[in-house]
Amino acid sequence: RFSGNALLISAGHMDADPRRVTGMRSPTETAGHRAGASWPAASPHVHHREGRGPRCSALTAMATPCSPPAATGANGHKRFLILFDFDETIIAENSDDAVLCAAPGQRLPDWLTASYREGHYNEHMQRVLAYLAEQGVTEDAIRAALEKIPPTPGLAALFHFLRAHQHDYEAVVVSDANAYFIETWLRRFGAWPLFHQVFTNPAGFDGAGRLVLRPFHTHGCARCPDNMCKQLILREYLARRQEERGGRPFQQVLYVGDGANDVCPSLALGPGDVVFPRRDFPMHRLLEAGAVGGGVGPLKAQVVPWSSGEDVMLVLRLVLAGARDTVRRMLLLLL
Repeated sequence: RFSGNALLISAGHMDADPRRVTGMRSPTETAGHRAGASWPAASPHVHHREGRGPRCSALTAMATPCSPPAATGANGHKRFLILFDFDETIIAENSDDAVLCAAPGQRLPDWLTASYREGHYNEHMQRVLAYLAEQGVTEDAIRAALEKIPPTPGLAALFHFLRAHQHDYEAVVVSDANAYFIETWLRRFGAWPLFHQVFTNPAGFDGAGRLVLRPFHTHGCARCPDNMCKQLILREYLARRQEERGGRPFQQVLYVGDGANDVCPSLALGPGDVVFPRRDFPMHRLLEAGAVGGGVGPLKAQVVPWSSGEDVMLVLRLVLAGARDTVRRMLLLLL
């Protein structure tokens, strides 16, 4: 297990503002059925899942986006946007699976496991959380399980780099997890201040001590789970931020993920952007299949597989140097 102090970035500077988490538009995903499993999903109606923040702030304040931080870039704006999935991208495990450690016998009953319907993971997790509450699993037990989850390899180095270059990189989480899980983990490990905004499924504890989960939104994307389309979130965010930045777009967009539901937002990126699929995870396999003539649609962005956060950090250093040709050469080294 990971020792928490290893990733603490600057706990003394943690921002307590709950507006950072947007629960009415958030993404999430995982390597299993949580990500929407099939590609594309059968249903054209999609909801996106992700996001749990500490205590009850999630259900009451999550719908309010965070205020943009003070601009510190050379032209008054950050030059690059980097987006992260959460489960198995920032953290080394699926947070939903980790929380099951708090369940009786550390497993779900067969009837509950069998109730899952493909493409409806958020709905399934609502039942799982209700079951945990019925079994007397407390908020303290859930929080303790979340705080034991280790980060992915090399993530500490990547986050330290981003903290040192916050004037250049705007960081965002887009996840189908939930607000309580994400905010709890990021705050515990001192990474909360790094992120301009978190898009995920609303979640928070109600007056009876039950963790209540809701879908992020509805959509019409046939590729995505019914509660979240990350491409829709990305497109709306880019349009809003460009307007807020006086018409200036980001110079480059970078997307770091691992799961099947991270493919859809990758398709929205352009030739100058970079997609980082975690090596040998569903996103990587799907993009590889598409690259040899298969099925997920046209991908324009450069693809750089990663196994460690340090792989991503090396490319970010090259991006800062403006060496896009060098980024392509780095891709050859990482393949």
